[in-house]
Parts: sequence; C-alpha cells; structure tokens
Amino acid sequence: MSHSTEQTPERPTGQAVPTSADVARLAGVSRATVSYVLNNTSAVRISEPTRRRVREAAEELGYVPHAAARSLRAGHSRMVLLPSAHIPVGPLYSQFFNDLQWELRRLDYTVVQYGSVGLKPDEAARAWAELRPVAVVSLGEVELTEQAVELLKRSGARAVITLGTQQVPGTHSLAMDQGRIGEVATAHLIESGRRRIGVVVPEEPGLGMFSRPRLEGARRAAESAAAEAGAGADAAGVTVVPLPLRYDEESADELAGRWRELGLDAVFAYNDEYAMLLMRALQDAGISVPDETAVVGADDLLLGRLLRPRLSTVHIDMVLGRELAELVDQAVRDTDVPPRSRRLLDSRVVRRESS
Repeated sequence: MSHSTEQTPERPTGQAVPTSADVARLAGVSRATVSYVLNNTSAVRISEPTRRRVREAAEELGYVPHAAARSLRAGHSRMVLLPSAHIPVGPLYSQFFNDLQWELRRLDYTVVQYGSVGLKPDEAARAWAELRPVAVVSLGEVELTEQAVELLKRSGARAVITLGTQQVPGTHSLAMDQGRIGEVATAHLIESGRRRIGVVVPEEPGLGMFSRPRLEGARRAAESAAAEAGAGADAAGVTVVPLPLRYDEESADELAGRWRELGLDAVFAYNDEYAMLLMRALQDAGISVPDETAVVGADDLLLGRLLRPRLSTVHIDMVLGRELAELVDQAVRDTDVPPRSRRLLDSRVVRRESS
C-alpha cells in the first residue's frame, strides 16, 4: 500500500525549515495566534505576554512568515514597488525617497526597489506586475502608458502613482514643475542686471527629463522680461545660452576656458552640484564670482552654504515622504477614489553671495 506524506523542505545544511506549527508548539499557542501576532493583526485582541512569547519562539527557531502565502490569504500583498533610478539623483531626491520608504514601513508596507534599466513602458509594467505589488510609485523615468497602467491594475495593483513632468492617465499623478525652477532662477539673474545668461544642460544620460524643462523655463523668463520692459529697455536684450556640461572637472575646465569668448555674465547651473563644479572652474580660470559672472544653482544643499562665495540657489519645496506614503495608503484602502493630479515643486530663489 502506498501513501503520500508532506515533505518538509530542507535547508542547504540539511536542517528542516521551521514552520508556523513549530512556533505554535514552542510558544504553546495555536497556529492562528502565531499568524495574528507575526502579521501584526490588530483586529484580534492578544495579550502582550502571549505576543512576546510568540515572537521569542519565532526568533529562537529562525522562523519568518512566507510573504506569498500571506498575500494569498489576504487577497493582496503589502508590497509597494519603487522602480530604482536610472539616472544619478542628487541628495535632495535621495533624502525624499529615504523618507518615503521609512513612512511606508511605518504603515506596514514592504518596500521593494526594482531595477528597470532598459525596459520599455509595457515591458516594465509586465515585469512589475509579476511581483503582484499592491501599489507602484514611479519616478517617471519609465514613461508609463495608459495600457501599462491598466495591466498593473488588472494584476492586482490597487494604486499606481507617478512622479514626473506630465500626468499619466489612470494614475494619481504628482507633476513636478521643473520649468518653474529654471524660470525663477533666470528671473532672479535678470532682476540683478544680468543680460547674457548661460543655462547648464547636463550631458549625463537620463537627465533630459529635468534639464529640458528647466532650460525652457529660463527662456520663458527672458521672454517675459522683454515683454514687460517694452522697446528700448535693457531687459529686451536678455539672451539665454544653453551650455552642455558633463559632471567632471575636465568638461568644466573646458567650458570655463571659453567663458570670456562666450561673453556670459551669469549662469543658472542646473543644480547645486553642477554649480559647485563650474564655479570652481571659473575661479581657477580667473573669472570672478559674482563680479564678472553670477552663479545660481538649485536644491539648496548645505554644501552650497559652505562655499566662498556662498552659493545662491533655488529652494525646492518637495512633497514630504509622509504625505506621499499616506496618499499610497489611502489609494490602496479606497480604490473608488478617482485618479487625482497635483503639481509639486513650489520654487523660490535664496540669494547669497554668488549672485
């Protein structure tokens, strides 16, 4: 007579993988109690001594819950997928995403970063959907299509949230107004009496989604100044010159070497890091800042305040990590809420010594 028995999976060392039944036996409770405690279920009242006993038993045995099995029981996962950055992001964005991850963890979500380099929108959506996340928060480097969003939702994503320069149909869109950054920086330089203004355009791959709108914003500021001034006024002579620049000393030195030939009296340097790079090269080339050339960055980093002269910058009011995490949680809990759009990045100039 043959009969089947359920085999316990083995670790590579040959030691059996602990189960929730093992934890229940060691703690002297039911398997349901183990599940309630380790899944932080608040709907069931369990005494603190019992909770502590279960946790200690799980730690002693080296037991961790099976995420996939927990998702099957709940009908959805607690996973929020964050596609990892394809591009070099500065300290401002890095701090924002750190804060976002902490706040999502506080709300009992599991945060998973997914490397999506080289994937087209539909390919990326299929790859993300395979993990069955309950929500996706995309920075916008993968420009999701309406079809990609629908695929994610059919696969169980209750919320798709995008942070980018444009609204994506079917998502909660937080649109980052990059153009406003270039506009306020250039308007400040024009008000300071500068007329030939360079705008740094980073050559690093992927930064075009930020640099193009900032350059367009700078051009809008020049056009507005000319329109307001009227014929014959000084502001009518404002010129904006794009300045391609790699993030290395050789590229900055080459540009500084051509500075007087270009005839520029100011520069909006894309952000504080490029501003620091270029300002040092200008000073090394004997070009005085701000007397001969004014310099403005963006992001308002601490290092800019430590430079001499201190760096003028654009301060950017980013959405708080807590605020975005709460939006994710609300969208997951209430799928009937229609997609909303909100513009971010209120920007203002902080004038210091470099301009």
